[in-house]
Amino acid sequence: MSVAFVTNFCPHYRVRTFEMIADRLDAEFFFFSPGREWYWPAGYGVRSGAFPHRYLRGFGFAGASITPSLPCHLARRRHTAVVKCVNGRFALPATYLTARARGLPFVLWTGVWHKLQSGPHRFLHPLTRSLYRRSDAVVTYGEHVRRFLVAEGVEPERIFVAPHATDAELYGRSVSDEELATLRHRLHLPAGRPVVLYLGRLERAKGVHLLLDAFLGGPIVDAVLLFVGSGIEKEALMRRTAEAGAGDRVRYAPAISPEEAPAYHAMASVLVLASITTPRFKEPWGLVVNEAFHQGTPVVTSDAVGAAAGGLVEDRVTGLVVPEGDPIALGRALRQVLLDDDLRRRLGGTARDRVADWSNERMVQGFADAVAAARRRRRRT
Repeated sequence: MSVAFVTNFCPHYRVRTFEMIADRLDAEFFFFSPGREWYWPAGYGVRSGAFPHRYLRGFGFAGASITPSLPCHLARRRHTAVVKCVNGRFALPATYLTARARGLPFVLWTGVWHKLQSGPHRFLHPLTRSLYRRSDAVVTYGEHVRRFLVAEGVEPERIFVAPHATDAELYGRSVSDEELATLRHRLHLPAGRPVVLYLGRLERAKGVHLLLDAFLGGPIVDAVLLFVGSGIEKEALMRRTAEAGAGDRVRYAPAISPEEAPAYHAMASVLVLASITTPRFKEPWGLVVNEAFHQGTPVVTSDAVGAAAGGLVEDRVTGLVVPEGDPIALGRALRQVLLDDDLRRRLGGTARDRVADWSNERMVQGFADAVAAARRRRRRT
């Protein structure tokens, strides 16, 4: 195999990407996690696809996934370059050191665009910054990550953007009126009533408490706020909804499969992702935005969302962007997009056009360019 690609696991939205990378770069994938990360919904599981890959056996220790066989696989196979995602307290240094011991080009893949402030992140940041600077090439989710890396001292010519994409064939599929009517009936949503949708983990870092504040804080026509997902904030959100007597205006649905998501996006008048910055989290991207855009659904996000900082959500062009942590501004944006039919249609149409450029083809090209540059750099050094 030409390229060893090391990452934690294969999520549903990366199957097609990894198949294309395998074809383009003759890549073999090594997964070092069973998919039990705190941010990954258990119901989603991990995926496989038509690309060479191995899920390596390991064990957990001190919050890290330890896969002792990873260095052995990397050391004994005939790879000519190594690509590694930025996470993995064991896998990242093990991969980097093995690549360097073999004299192989090393490419880092990252969506981090902020200095995280949790204790472990602050302690490890000097090492992470050194890795940014020592990698032969760095692949990023978008321009926002590029800007962060340049500020961290990475040479711009070593940074390559692989626009964070999702499967257009899945999320852009046609949703019939019958399917929408069936979905509304199942969720007990009256026909024709506008839906404000949140789809994802119900966690504080996602700003779900602020979304509820914004929705309950002022009259937003006769819309229904629909939370779809699970998480530690769900009970508190439901309790506040009951206390406000808003059970007819705020609804909750369980987590759904990726295959069900297009119908939810097509049903919604607007999707909201109001993420906030925490010591351990800053929204790297927010692929639910790409999903909604494929259905022509406008989005309201905070400026702490990578998809906004990276240019996919452009204020008043493809969506509305509000300051993070500001429920008043969020409520104002929701009223604006719900009350102005022309604005909503214009944002949705532009969003569908814009997301067509955030394709798997462009994403794979970013990796191909980075690997080629890393090989040239390694030959020179």
